Amino acid sequence: QELPAALRRQKRDWVIPPIKVPENERGPFPKKLVQIKSNRDRDTKIFYSITGQGADAPPEGIFTIEKESGWMKVTQPLDREHIDKYHVGPCWGALWGARIPCQIPYSPPSPQLFSHAVSENGKPVEEPMEIIVTVTDQNDNKPQFTQEVFRGSVPEGALPGTSVMQVTATDADDAVETYNGVIAYSILSQEPREPHPQMFTVNRATGTISVIASGLDRERVREYTLTVQAADLDGEGLTTTALAVIEIADVNDNAPEFDPKTVMWPPCRVGPSPVPCRPRCSQCPDPQYEAAVPENAAGREVARLAVTDLDEPGTPAWRAVYSILRGNDGGAFAITTDPATNEGILSTAKGLDYEAKQQFVLHVAVGNEVPFVVKLPMATATVTVTVEDVNEAPVFVPPVQLATVSEDVPPGQTLTACTAQDPDKAQGQRIKYLVGHDPAGWLAVDPDTGLVTARDHLDRESPFAKNSTYMAVMLAVDDGSPPATGTGTLLLTLLDVNDNGPEAEPRDVTVCQRSPEPQVLIVTDRDLPPNTGPFRAELTHGSGDSWAVEVGDTGDTVTLRLVAALEPDTYSVYLRLLDRPGRAQVTVVTARVCACEGPAQGCPQRSQPVSALPFVLTALGALLALL
Repeated sequence: QELPAALRRQKRDWVIPPIKVPENERGPFPKKLVQIKSNRDRDTKIFYSITGQGADAPPEGIFTIEKESGWMKVTQPLDREHIDKYHVGPCWGALWGARIPCQIPYSPPSPQLFSHAVSENGKPVEEPMEIIVTVTDQNDNKPQFTQEVFRGSVPEGALPGTSVMQVTATDADDAVETYNGVIAYSILSQEPREPHPQMFTVNRATGTISVIASGLDRERVREYTLTVQAADLDGEGLTTTALAVIEIADVNDNAPEFDPKTVMWPPCRVGPSPVPCRPRCSQCPDPQYEAAVPENAAGREVARLAVTDLDEPGTPAWRAVYSILRGNDGGAFAITTDPATNEGILSTAKGLDYEAKQQFVLHVAVGNEVPFVVKLPMATATVTVTVEDVNEAPVFVPPVQLATVSEDVPPGQTLTACTAQDPDKAQGQRIKYLVGHDPAGWLAVDPDTGLVTARDHLDRESPFAKNSTYMAVMLAVDDGSPPATGTGTLLLTLLDVNDNGPEAEPRDVTVCQRSPEPQVLIVTDRDLPPNTGPFRAELTHGSGDSWAVEVGDTGDTVTLRLVAALEPDTYSVYLRLLDRPGRAQVTVVTARVCACEGPAQGCPQRSQPVSALPFVLTALGALLALL
């Protein structure tokens, strides 16, 4: 709805001075604020009223107005931090006792207040007028820190001007038109007060804490506690305090030093007479360690070097790194860091030889995992390692003895000689030789000279010989206390002799009595060429009456044929085979003749084999085959 046209054309004749009310007034209440007047009161009697928030809307009853005089009053103390302004925008007003809408739709963001003027007959004489009541601030709120304890850190040795952290406080009072909410920061105290009572400063406007003095040393002071104050009225008003805890972060400004409790400090001459040395004495020699290690002990811990470091334990600035500068001839030693104790573990990288070198003088240095932030000398120490002699086992020279002998050497013949040397030359120990491992039992050794002889017949074709080589283990034992035993390997290459005749396989065949199929046998000889094929074959002991044999084209097979009619039964066929040099051996082939024709598919087994000759002749033939 719109206001009546006549009303819209009227000139506004309100007289309303600006209204400012201090918060927290003491009264008495109600208290006059301002007199609202309409210039129309010269023509007619005017009645005044107010509506809106603070009048007839929540919070209700804060403002009232005298109906006839227009005096506007406040009924209670105001709180600027609750509502800082009561004002009217384009919104609902009251005319003729009815509520009419604003001309522009509006959703009020803040409290609103209206004044109205009507004549005696209730007709409006003025348009509703906006009233703005400004609540002026008083310093009734002290600053509040956003935290009770602020925490920050700064590296030790930080230069003046280094920013550390920021503290923040808020104030509900006005900081725009007054200083009531303007906060200034300051440091009231510092604990501990060393090395200077004012190591830090705070920006009074921003609350940024920074270093103001040099000398921050974590090893001296690990943590500072500052009492920080925030005061409003730009430092002249209400105050509050909080704590700022500053941790001094570690940097590598301390070099590790060898622990004086674990080393020997040699006398130091700084004048006419020796005086005890101390770490970091420029005229003192290196601290000294002494250790001993038995020879031949690879990977053996030799010594532990302890260090102290004032930096933060467990950090890269504290963890030690060791190195050997000089004296580590041939890379005989290695040094590592024990992660639990930070000690340097000196150990042997390989076995040492007492006979070659009895003492090592190692120069060891220690640093950290990260570089020093300032120039610092690196600590060094001297480690004297004495190599202890142990009874070392004799050593065969060569460790693997090679010898070549014929397999038919007679027992008692010398095969080779084994020689062992005792590394402990200075002791002049006596060596005794023994056979350690001789699987075939063929060997004997002279305990004093090491001569190896055959105590039994050798056999190249024995299962103990592999690829014509027989392996045995020899022992050399010194007479030290306790005795030490060295081992050597003897490899005998056995030369072949023609001591084996040819043999045929298989030794069981089955043929039919009619149109029998030839049987092919494979010929083998355990000897080596030339004591093998080509082979020759013949039948003996009357086997040739019923059978025939011939050597295959390849020379390593024979074909056996049934050439006479035989009754179904089992027969012994005497097959004599000869190798190239003429060594012969008879192979007895068991032949089953079946009542069938062509290829034999099997026939019943006969209980008693029938020989081509009487049993006596069979035994005689077998004996002759061995000749």
